Amino acid sequence: MISWTAFENAATKSERRIFDQLATPARLQAFLDRLTYSSDPIYRSPLRVLRERKGHCFDGAVFAAAVLQRIGYPPLILELLPNGRDDDHLLAVYRKDGCWGALAQSNFTGLRYREPIYRSLRELVMSYFEQFYNIDREKTLRGYTEPINLRAYDSREWMTRDATMRQIAGGLDRAPHRKVLTRKMVRGLVLVDERSFRSGLMGAVHKGLYQPRDKN
Repeated sequence: MISWTAFENAATKSERRIFDQLATPARLQAFLDRLTYSSDPIYRSPLRVLRERKGHCFDGAVFAAAVLQRIGYPPLILELLPNGRDDDHLLAVYRKDGCWGALAQSNFTGLRYREPIYRSLRELVMSYFEQFYNIDREKTLRGYTEPINLRAYDSREWMTRDATMRQIAGGLDRAPHRKVLTRKMVRGLVLVDERSFRSGLMGAVHKGLYQPRDKN
């Protein structure tokens, strides 16, 4: 794991001790949950996330993928794709005993951890459907990308270089896209109820919420 070795060597002694605490996906998700959600329009490498204790969903997913690699999983991420009236959302995904789970940083309470109980990636993705909505209460999830393996970016030092994050974003753009709804399904969608809407935004950084343009 050349890229991880570079990451570990760049970390301070106290930072390296943190790695030992992130020995399971659940502990790693707990670390992500303690990060400050970032509304900054920048990407942070895993090293910078570790230093600043801050990040948005892209930063959190890539950091999680780095640590997943350390504990024995391939560093896989995928992108949840909206309808054009919401932000996309990134997950670090892993497979245990033949089933998929996910880790994530999010401004929404329902778009984070998933236990490794899903038999397919589509099944995992659809577990996010009801919680994936915008501030107009529209359910906005429409598709997802096939996962990309960040080992492909080892030569670009993806764990320590912020500049490589844009290249990873480009890799997600080029990954195969899968739709999850038909047009008929989309036409039949109802708005999120008010109580679910409020609970999903508990503790949200409002500056970081997507502002949809008028439909017209």
